[in-house]
Amino acid sequence: MGLSAETFAAALFWLSGAALVYTFAGYAWLMRWLGRSARWGHRALPAPGRDGCPQPSVTCVVVAFNEGARIAARAANLLAADYPAEKLSLIVVSDGSTDDTAARVRALGEPRVTLIEQPARAGKAAGLNAALAQCRSELVVFADARQRFDARTIGNLVRHFADPAVGAASGSLEIEAAESGVGQAVDAYWRMEKRLRADEARFDSCIGCTGAVYAIRRELFVPIPEDTLLDDVVIPMQIALQGRRVLHDPEAVAFDPQSLEPALEQSRKRRTLAGNFQMLFRHPHWLLPWRNRLWWQLISHKYLRLAAPALMAITFAANLALLGNPFYRVLLAAQVAFYLCSIIGMTIRLKSRLFALPAGFVFLNAATVRALAHYLTSTNLHHWRAPGGKRI
Repeated sequence: MGLSAETFAAALFWLSGAALVYTFAGYAWLMRWLGRSARWGHRALPAPGRDGCPQPSVTCVVVAFNEGARIAARAANLLAADYPAEKLSLIVVSDGSTDDTAARVRALGEPRVTLIEQPARAGKAAGLNAALAQCRSELVVFADARQRFDARTIGNLVRHFADPAVGAASGSLEIEAAESGVGQAVDAYWRMEKRLRADEARFDSCIGCTGAVYAIRRELFVPIPEDTLLDDVVIPMQIALQGRRVLHDPEAVAFDPQSLEPALEQSRKRRTLAGNFQMLFRHPHWLLPWRNRLWWQLISHKYLRLAAPALMAITFAANLALLGNPFYRVLLAAQVAFYLCSIIGMTIRLKSRLFALPAGFVFLNAATVRALAHYLTSTNLHHWRAPGGKRI
């Protein structure tokens, strides 16, 4: 006897619905439990510079395009870290800047600062490759021009490398709270993302780092393709593939002056999600358990989210096919109410969680659809973008 249409629709409904729950809640809950039960989950960390904690040489790397207005302050912030000055240096890569970025760096007159001038824009990945080719320190700390480090951030990152099993350590990006309801929902999503990374690190390794604040062992760096969109995921993943751990330290803080308002977040998410599609298509071997011990985490954390819009559509369509059953009519009404709340939250911008959370969820998944189209139709995605998202 063949499978009836109703049974098939019901199977699609429950499978796609379960996949959505696992993607946005179940994986985080499971990782929280696994992180707590891991043998190294709550090991005490040495205090930076104390308890015999080594202080190896560190080079900070900043790749900048037209950052003349703030590069001097950023350099001062990094070099003022609570870390031995004789072991701390900075490389600034001016990536085809057309303003006075390079001149501002030269004017510092600081012997600990090295300037690399690239005559034409090549993107951040090319700048990182150029900087690491000249770097001779034991550790490298990646930073961006826009953020500001706490004085203890570099020391907090470095302390993890007392363990030879650690190959990379990510800090925590603190972003200004948003005022709109959708922005507050995205802010909640970002807080959950940071908790998930911490739990992943307790279990084994987090999937990716925060590009504005993370450190690696220089010897483990492998040059990346110049069109790489997510250097802060690709570089740590390459390190994990060498058998090292990638950790997350919430006490290694970078402060970002931008907020999570939808207008700003839309551009950021589109680029990040396009980078996830790039990884999926470019590194399929990362999905093989015998090649990558983190394959399950990578699928659960990154790639299932790319499938979420399709899963949402399947769940809704399957629910429509089951309207003959009163139980499924109630579930459809719940779905419709959820999407109506999201529309209200995005258009009226109410701050109530009843509207903000659905709006944020739909906003992020709509960004996934836009990111796929953007990745498939655009060129030179790795070039710098203006705050409004326009490629420059």
